[in-house]
Amino acid sequence: MTFWVDEQAVQAWRDGVSPGPVGGRPRIYSDTAIECALVVRAVFHLSLRATQGFLGSVVELMGVDLPIPDYTTVSRRQAGLALELGASRTRGPRHVVIDTTGLKVFGAGEWYVRKHGMGRRRRRIWRKLHLGVDEASKEVVAVDLSASGVHDGPHLPAMLDRIPGEIGQVSGERAYDSGRCYQAILARGAVPTIPPRRNARLSTAKDPPDFRLERDAVVRRIKYEGHYPWRNVSGATHQSLAENAVSRFKALAKCRALNRMASLGMPISERVRQG
Repeated sequence: MTFWVDEQAVQAWRDGVSPGPVGGRPRIYSDTAIECALVVRAVFHLSLRATQGFLGSVVELMGVDLPIPDYTTVSRRQAGLALELGASRTRGPRHVVIDTTGLKVFGAGEWYVRKHGMGRRRRRIWRKLHLGVDEASKEVVAVDLSASGVHDGPHLPAMLDRIPGEIGQVSGERAYDSGRCYQAILARGAVPTIPPRRNARLSTAKDPPDFRLERDAVVRRIKYEGHYPWRNVSGATHQSLAENAVSRFKALAKCRALNRMASLGMPISERVRQG
C-alpha cells in the first residue's frame, strides 16, 4: 500500500488559531488533521481507535513529527467539522442526479437493541441522506441530511443552491414531482427530468406558470409514447448512478473520499452481447 501525504497538509496539521479574548485552551489539531482521520477511517472501514493507531504507524514510518488526534477528539469534533466535497470543476453544464438513502443513528440504547432485540428500551433512530451526483464524473456535488419522517422534495432547492457552476439537467424520482422542485430547477436554467406521479393530471388553468407547462409536456409525452420510452430518451434512466453512489458510502467524509477516488479514474463499461 502506498500512502501519499501532501506537504501542505503537514504544514496545516497543527491548529495555529489563538483562543481569542475569551481565553481557554487552544486546539492542538486543525480541521485538516480531523478530516484526514475521518477520510482514512471511511476508506479502510476502521473504528476510531484503529484509525488512531493506523495514522500513528504511518507518521512513524514517514519520520514526520506530527501529533495524532486521539479517538475521543475525532469523535467530539467530527460533528462540527465543515467539510468540502472537493468536486472537480466542469467545462459544460452538469447533469445532476438526486437520490436519497437511510442512515441508522447509533444512540445510547443501541446495545439494548442488539442484546435484547427490537421493542426494548427504545427504537432505532434513522436519518435521510440526500445526494446529488454528477452524471458525467460520478462525483457527489451536493449533500443534505434530514429526519426520516421528512419528505424528500423540499430538500432539492437547497441542494441545487450548493452546486456551483452551470446545471443543464436535474433527474430525480417521483418524490421530487412538485411545483417547488420544478421552480428551483428552472431557476437554474436546467431541464427537469422527473417522472410524474401515477395520478398526474394536466393543468386546467388558462395561463399556467412555466413549471406547470414543463410538467404538462412530460405528462403528454408519457401518455402518447409510454413511460419506458420517455425514460430512455429523456435520460431518466441515469437515476441508477445516484443509487450506485448511495451503495458506496453513507457519510460526508466518505463523499469526499469517493470524489477523490473518482477524480483519479473510473472504469469504462461496455455491453457485450452473447450468442
